[in-house]
Amino acid sequence: MTAEGFLEGRRLQLARGVLLQCIMGGYPPARFYGSDDGDLALVADPAQIHRLPWSDEPRAMAICDADELSGESSSLSTRGQLKAVIARYAAHGLAPVVATELEFFVFAPNTDPTQPFRPPVGLDGRREDGQSAFSVSSNNGLRPFFSEVYKCMAALGLPRDTFMHEMGVSQFEINLLHGDPLLLADQTFLFKHLLKEVALKHGLSVVCMAKPLAHTPGSSMHIHQSIVEIGSGKNVFTDSNGEPASMFRHFIGGQQAGLADFTALFAPNVNSYQRLCHPYASPNNACWSHDNRAAGLRIPASSPVARRVENRLPGADANPYLAIAASLAAGLHGIEQELEPSAAIQGEFAVPDNLALPCTLHAALERLKRSQLARELFGSEFIEGYIASKTMELTSFFDEITPWERRVLAAQA
Repeated sequence: MTAEGFLEGRRLQLARGVLLQCIMGGYPPARFYGSDDGDLALVADPAQIHRLPWSDEPRAMAICDADELSGESSSLSTRGQLKAVIARYAAHGLAPVVATELEFFVFAPNTDPTQPFRPPVGLDGRREDGQSAFSVSSNNGLRPFFSEVYKCMAALGLPRDTFMHEMGVSQFEINLLHGDPLLLADQTFLFKHLLKEVALKHGLSVVCMAKPLAHTPGSSMHIHQSIVEIGSGKNVFTDSNGEPASMFRHFIGGQQAGLADFTALFAPNVNSYQRLCHPYASPNNACWSHDNRAAGLRIPASSPVARRVENRLPGADANPYLAIAASLAAGLHGIEQELEPSAAIQGEFAVPDNLALPCTLHAALERLKRSQLARELFGSEFIEGYIASKTMELTSFFDEITPWERRVLAAQA
């Protein structure tokens, strides 16, 4: 839209079906979004209108809510779903606080998708070979790119906590500062968009797939979660003696009750399960532990005032609005139902059957399809539409024969 039209308050409308558009560009049958495929109104959030600092010509982006023309939020909107979860907490006098950790890879342009991704050539004229994990000098070869990333983050008002080289080849991680869940979802979305755009300017490709390289750690989007009382700001996960409170236990119990049902919301793509089936630092379980990265729910070492629950299931490919909404909704369900968690695990452990998670997209969608809890928390229209869109994507994947199948199976009798 032109700047003039936006400033005049002209309403931008969008067909409802676009919210269920699959990643290949198609749509599920119209019955999943209303047979008329009527319009939604895109309503800009005044706090999320940004000049785009990487653009050579003046451009701006406005993050919008997708609302029905009658005024209420569309149930198909993931941002609307997150706002509804936050409102349910507020009805209890509570406010969730979250932070996200996002991992991503920086690659050279990949013009042939049949070939593996490769690290870019750095300032030293060499490609990284995988020996730079957590190195203080590992960003040097990409300094111009990261310098512009930092400048653009500052221009967009995106505060960063820490930035580091991760375990993979040319893999990096950013930790965003904790705060309001909607704000953190907006910031995570903006940061991913910023990365892609700045990378293009520098002749690079940023990839937020969950598992872009074989034999290499995947990329996660861990979600740190705590809850405070509205008004006092007190962390309700800690009691007056500095010990874990009952709400802390119930929140974990709710996470454990919902993680398997919601796996398809945290791991939305076929590739997501390439990361989860190699469980080192990518746990595909609903166990919980004090500072054990093999558990799907980790309690980081912290002071009582900062007690929180880290959900390690979501990948970097997850929709931040939906992943945060699903995680917080599960925790609130546990608080409301006073659910008790399993015993905490430590050290090496075997995952009990009741805490194992789906390990393929097909299994995750089947679990979501059977979930009454998902329908209660997100509504049948959203859940059925999401499953329909993801089923199209899964079918498209199965329509292709992979290089592994040709290489390994063609010679079989």
